[in-house]
Amino acid sequence: KDLFAECKASTRVVCHFYRPTTMRCEIVDKHLQLLAPRHVETKFLKLSVDKAPFMCERLNVHILPSLLCFKENIVSDRIAGFDQLGGIDDFPTEMLEWRLGKSDMIHRAPSEPPALSGKKKSTTVLKGKRNIRDAEDSDDSDD
Repeated sequence: KDLFAECKASTRVVCHFYRPTTMRCEIVDKHLQLLAPRHVETKFLKLSVDKAPFMCERLNVHILPSLLCFKENIVSDRIAGFDQLGGIDDFPTEMLEWRLGKSDMIHRAPSEPPALSGKKKSTTVLKGKRNIRDAEDSDDSDD
């Protein structure tokens, strides 16, 4: 079904813009599958960015995963990436629940974000890539 038709039919809609091959999209999807049955006041949708590039362009979705929150057919908030969820890959479901509650997308959300004790921010390491400033051990010298 069309995203805009779904948004017209429901007061609150959370749409997950995802790509099936993106690991962090799978993480968000897992959390949303846990939250959806607990919060029937909100419609939870999933939209593949590969199947809807026009929609992504129109709604300025450039970071994956992205959650767009629609309230009465208008984008009221967005969660792009994991920065607003503690900046870690293994954030608790309660963190996303709190964040959606802060946007008034769900009822009965925690009033405070859950503690992320001892957790470090996640970083992605790209192996085999070098940039122009990696002069050490470079074979591209002008000797």
